[in-house]
Amino acid sequence: MKKIFLLTALALTLFSCKTTSVTTNKLDRSTQVAIKGNWILTSVTYPGSEYIKVNSFDIADSKCFEGSTWKFISNNNKGDMALTKFDCPVFSSPIIWFINKDGEFILKVLDVDEKAKRVRAGYVLQVANQSENSFQLVDKGINVAGKSIDVVYQFQKSN
Repeated sequence: MKKIFLLTALALTLFSCKTTSVTTNKLDRSTQVAIKGNWILTSVTYPGSEYIKVNSFDIADSKCFEGSTWKFISNNNKGDMALTKFDCPVFSSPIIWFINKDGEFILKVLDVDEKAKRVRAGYVLQVANQSENSFQLVDKGINVAGKSIDVVYQFQKSN
């Protein structure tokens, strides 16, 4: 996994974990089926959030993802997401996703009318604390000044 760090005079900007090769492990169908449906990303938390900015999925500041809407379709591993927060970039996109047997959530953010096989890069996060109405995606082990931090994306079922 590649991590890119950019240090500025005012703040440390972090880019979320991105991989250039998506794992080919077997799928965890039961976990995928449990995540199908409409979700709201209710919070993004990590130590030092008052000093560190995280650019999630190379799209926007992590705080812009709070309140974003996500749809996961488990039978074809497609879906979509949209940022909805005021004072943040307007963004919506189709997505391709799956969960492997290692509990890794693999995500590709697509441009409109773009085929997933043409997107060579994706994001790998861990699925955690999954229940019927909520789950977390965790971007593990981001290195900040020699310390490892986890960025936690908290999802709540919306239907």
